[in-house]
Amino acid sequence: MANSSSEPEKLDLSKAAQFHHEIHSLCEENSLSGISVIDEELVWLSEIGNKVRSEGMKVLERGMEGLNQAEVGSGLQVFYNLGELRPTVDSLINKYKNQGIKSISVALDMKSISASGGNFGPGGIQRSGTPQIGGGGKAKEALWKRINTCMDQIHSIVVAVWHLQRVLSKKRDPFTHVLLLDEVMQEGDPILTDRVWEALVKSFANQMKSAFTASSFVKEIFTAGYPKLYTMLENLLERISHDTDVKGVLPAISSEGKDQMVAAIDLFQTNFLALCLSRLSDQVNSIFPVSSRGSVPSKDQISRIALRVQEEIEAVKLDGRLTLLVLREIGKVLCLLAQRAEYQISTGPEARQVTGPATSAQLRNFTLCQHLQEIHTRISSTMLTLPSIASEVLSESLGAIYGVACDSVTSLFQAMLDRLEACILQIHDQDFGVQGMDAVMDNSASPYMEELQRYVLHFRSEFLVRLLSGSSSTNTLSSNTETICTRLVRTMASRVLIFFIRHAALVRPLSESGKLRMARDMAELELAVGQNLFPVEQLGAPYRALRAFRPVIFLETSQLGASPLLQDLPPSVVLHHLYSRGPDELQSPLQRNKLTPLQYSLWMDSQGEDQIWKGIKATLDDYAANIRVRGDKEFSPVYPLMLRVGSLLTENASLLQKSR
Repeated sequence: MANSSSEPEKLDLSKAAQFHHEIHSLCEENSLSGISVIDEELVWLSEIGNKVRSEGMKVLERGMEGLNQAEVGSGLQVFYNLGELRPTVDSLINKYKNQGIKSISVALDMKSISASGGNFGPGGIQRSGTPQIGGGGKAKEALWKRINTCMDQIHSIVVAVWHLQRVLSKKRDPFTHVLLLDEVMQEGDPILTDRVWEALVKSFANQMKSAFTASSFVKEIFTAGYPKLYTMLENLLERISHDTDVKGVLPAISSEGKDQMVAAIDLFQTNFLALCLSRLSDQVNSIFPVSSRGSVPSKDQISRIALRVQEEIEAVKLDGRLTLLVLREIGKVLCLLAQRAEYQISTGPEARQVTGPATSAQLRNFTLCQHLQEIHTRISSTMLTLPSIASEVLSESLGAIYGVACDSVTSLFQAMLDRLEACILQIHDQDFGVQGMDAVMDNSASPYMEELQRYVLHFRSEFLVRLLSGSSSTNTLSSNTETICTRLVRTMASRVLIFFIRHAALVRPLSESGKLRMARDMAELELAVGQNLFPVEQLGAPYRALRAFRPVIFLETSQLGASPLLQDLPPSVVLHHLYSRGPDELQSPLQRNKLTPLQYSLWMDSQGEDQIWKGIKATLDDYAANIRVRGDKEFSPVYPLMLRVGSLLTENASLLQKSR
């Protein structure tokens, strides 16, 4: 009933506007002014016109505020009928524009904030925009409240103007069928929402720039609270987009328009990021002074840096764009931390010694390694809660932290490995070709293996225990708890097993009692590595190779070719071992090229299995040539077996190449 009663009123208002315009036009066209009777009526006509305009504007504004298309359409029709549509719309747009500009100005007016924020004392807000002592908290609260109110007002203004524009773009005069939008816009004119938005953005940008330069208080609040300021702005833009998202209708703001508004607070973003970088850099500088070398920060200091980084991420993690910007600053700090820590690493002989007790230089390196690993672990775990792109941003800097942590202890592990390899090389000084009951009854390990055991035990008790201090895995090393230390130890343990198998396979001659002794050495090696370095069963291929090689040496040559154990051994190991079963004239590559075991081993490190096979094949060809020269018709049983193992290797390499 309410709608039906108001409809005639709208129609009457529209008709009144039409009649008024027609009468006014007639008077002007026929120059009727100056006639006393008509002049009296013209005064009445003017009053009626003003009343129609007033009522029409009420309907129009009520429709815009309530987002009622029918009321807006009725109000526009009144002014179209009056012949005043364009100036009326222009006036309305200017009115809304000025409301928005005033709202922005009031939001950042420190005097207003002072008045609403409570009593700050006799001085109120100082000229610098800084509250008097004791008033900062209330002024800050008042500032945010005003910014929030401003955002609400901007939203209302922009949506109202968009609503007006929407009705103009679809409403036509019922008699002339003229589109009302064509009456208020000429070709090339900006659309109404753009006119208002451009003015609001310009005002907002100017006010923000002024606040940044003129008020240290506002600058500080918006810098520290940039994430909040940005979120409020994003929420405003999101609300406007949501409320003006109608199919077939232009949205109130373009993506470019949104970017312009966000750019208005870039000054505070730059300052916010600089402050973030400064806070973190100051912490790094405090624990790693440029002028000091040999000092190592405490665990608490390292923990505080990690916590500070996590707090910086936590403060912005709800905003993906800002998170990436903050992570770039964090990346710079992590690189700085890596550089400062690297400067503290001791690299001299005392850092590499492995025969005596751990030196002070080594202990410092251990602590650095643990500290850097702590930071790497904590920040990496934080990255797991963020999108993958976040991890990519910090990938390089976290890699730098990890790299320096490794560098602090790598030389020690390499020195230890060199020492263990030197022990294993002494296998070639032992006599594994000796026969007799004494050799069979001797249950002790070979001297070189006893030496290796002593070094491994010393390394465990003097170095590994200290490296693992503070870790949950102090007494156990396992791939389940991956750390820099466990990775290096696992690599060392794997290399020791492979290096041993390589050189055990090169031993020649190898008697039955020699095989028993070598088997004992393998058992001792497995025990030494498993108890002091790394659980051997977790080493994968190197362990399977060690376990396979022990029974392989006891197999008859005729059984070897079909044995499944060969699958767990590198072909070069099988081939080298077969030399020990062949005649003396079948020279190994080591003998043929007159190399020491160390020289041949170094060459093998730089070659693939296929290249090693080529060297072995050359010795087989020499052997075959010698047999033919002598006119012999029989080859050693190992000769065809070695050719078969080598040909399988060649076939596999060929298949692998084709699959690529």
